[in-house]
Amino acid sequence: MTASTGVRRGTVGSSPRRPDGVPKVRGEFAYSSDLHAEGMLWGATVRSPHPHARIRSIDATAAAGTDGVLGVLTARDVPGTNRFGLETRDQPVLADGVVRFLGEPVAVVAAENPDAARRAAAAVTVDYEVLDALVDPEAALAGEGPQLHEGGNVVAHRPLRKGVADPVADVVVTGRYEVGMQDQAFLGPESCLALPVENGGVELYCSTQWLHVDQDQLAGVLGLPTEKVRLVLSGVGGAFGGKEDLSVQAHACLLALRTGRPVKMVYDREESFVGHVHRHPAWMEYEHGATRDGRLVYVRARILLDGGAYASTSRAVAGNAGCFAVGPYEVPNVHVDSYAVYTNNPPCGAMRGFGAVQTCFGYESQMDKLAAELGMHPVDLRQRNAVRTGSAMATGQRIEGPAPVAELLSRVRDAPVPVGDDGLQPGGTGNTTCGEGVRRGVGYGVSVKNVCKSLGYDDYGTARVRLSVSGGEPVVQVHTAAAEVGQGLVTVQAQIARTELGVDSVVVLPADTDVGDAGTSSASRQTWISGGAVRAACVAVRERVLELAATACGEPAESLEIGQGGAVVTASGEISLVDLLGGDAIDETREFRHRQTFPLDPETGQGAGHVAFAFAAHRAIVDVDVDLGLVRVVEIACAQDVGKAMNPDAVAGQMHGGIAQGLGLALMEEVQVADGRIRNPSFTDYLLPTALDMPAIRLDVLEIPRDDSPYGLTGVGEPSLLSCPPAIAAAIRDACGVDLVRIPVRPDAIVSL
Repeated sequence: MTASTGVRRGTVGSSPRRPDGVPKVRGEFAYSSDLHAEGMLWGATVRSPHPHARIRSIDATAAAGTDGVLGVLTARDVPGTNRFGLETRDQPVLADGVVRFLGEPVAVVAAENPDAARRAAAAVTVDYEVLDALVDPEAALAGEGPQLHEGGNVVAHRPLRKGVADPVADVVVTGRYEVGMQDQAFLGPESCLALPVENGGVELYCSTQWLHVDQDQLAGVLGLPTEKVRLVLSGVGGAFGGKEDLSVQAHACLLALRTGRPVKMVYDREESFVGHVHRHPAWMEYEHGATRDGRLVYVRARILLDGGAYASTSRAVAGNAGCFAVGPYEVPNVHVDSYAVYTNNPPCGAMRGFGAVQTCFGYESQMDKLAAELGMHPVDLRQRNAVRTGSAMATGQRIEGPAPVAELLSRVRDAPVPVGDDGLQPGGTGNTTCGEGVRRGVGYGVSVKNVCKSLGYDDYGTARVRLSVSGGEPVVQVHTAAAEVGQGLVTVQAQIARTELGVDSVVVLPADTDVGDAGTSSASRQTWISGGAVRAACVAVRERVLELAATACGEPAESLEIGQGGAVVTASGEISLVDLLGGDAIDETREFRHRQTFPLDPETGQGAGHVAFAFAAHRAIVDVDVDLGLVRVVEIACAQDVGKAMNPDAVAGQMHGGIAQGLGLALMEEVQVADGRIRNPSFTDYLLPTALDMPAIRLDVLEIPRDDSPYGLTGVGEPSLLSCPPAIAAAIRDACGVDLVRIPVRPDAIVSL
């Protein structure tokens, strides 16, 4: 038992040591890039050097004749459907006539070693007819430039209409805002190992966020029945949405099936930048109207997202951006249009926050501008308009669960303020700043985000739980296909099993497609959905155990319970699970679903589209050198409602990680794209926060239980990111008085040159 909480160690509510923690710290953990198989080949990819071009011909003769090369494949060698995609299967596995972004795969090769594979890829000759590239999303929206896909260049238009068409307000503020393209910047690059198997199928060990959706797409590409495509999750070195789409998987499988040998593929960092989707850059126009006492009357917004060359999840991201375009505020009149378009820029798709990050910067910047116009404190204005339980969102959906927005804001506003000078200045350890031009600023932000899949999607998870005796003690095995991407899911699954079955020894089996679908490790959903499935399977196992015990002791099953430590408690004593089970095992598989959701009305965007909402608030304190345009974040305070802290240390880790990514987006992280070309495809030039950039972090975790989720939990993965960037931008504005309308904030936005 833990002395502070009374929670039994290793169960729900405690913070047991992660089984992958020590090997990761020691560098002993096996990631997918560490995989090896006897006799394996290495794969390499031939990529387009143009953002838009027609392929006249491909000559692979020289490549095929290179020493050590065993296979060169192009689009004509794809046995199934040469298309994949999460929402629309519009992206070729290998380009088949036209390339639509710089870096698009055109051919793949397999060779005995990585050097031979790279030499062979360089020897493939492709004759291109270069076409005009469409790189301006406004032009794409207006119908200008080349049509990149059948049906036009508008991927999605999501309207949101609520209230009257022409409301009147006492005070009106407008703004135009921009969010740059952010990379997921996971440390583990795309990698996998594909093995041909005797039945003519393939076994793939890979780094992914969703095994079953990969399996389904790969079966179509390979022209195989699903049961002949088995996937096993390998060590995932981070994901954040960037590993939902296929990357190396199909190419490695094609090469393995063609050569009859295992094939390994690993991207280097530059290739990774063109090999996965990024966060959509956004351009937003806002108009807020309010009464003189600060009540919101209406919000108008136009949101434009650059989806790049293929659809990926752009439709859903545009929908999410529109749904949450007004934030966690009661607004009687809403007029929002959210668009995503095709361009010849790098493809964009899922990234932590999924559309709600971009609009949070827009609506929170507007709330600061409105507060200044009204002469109100920014927190007071936000609290005056904050939603609460029973409020209607912009989509008309009533909030049925906790909505402590006002309380979260109070907690960050009232948090202690750092006192004194710690000696650190903007500009870092190089002492760029001496302090004479430094001003301190404070800014606030609050956000809302849906958790779990929404809009009528059949969102479920599957878990198999087996209780048996091994080595003279009861042992529980938990098996799901849920992807552990670093968030601590394996640990939480074991905690649930210990809680429900009272058994200390719990083994979480590797995730694979031999068990039913668990859905994606995104949308802050896995602990809710797969955790719910594990709990349901454990309950089924427990019921069977109690039935056995009831037969053995002659007492009704409903009067018995499994105690902690592996025994059934009866009126006359205890029956150990070892004696009860003997050589038998109890095995149960269960699915878990959240309550039903529904698609939104396509004309108005109204409807009960979401399962639940999560909220967080931030306060940022910054020091700004107003002469040099340098910023140092001194402290971030974050208050977040998590429903139930299943693993308090893991919750804190998620919040710290979200704040780090939010700080990066606010100040430094941006994929620089010019004429369709990524100019900074490396961690030298794509700037990331380091330990020296991270401020002191003050966390305030609320546990307001829900009544519709396992243990009352709310998903925690995304909220701590959302309002961090606008809070930092607001603090910089407060320090220097400059109207900042774009993130990441660059020095020349602070200092006019």
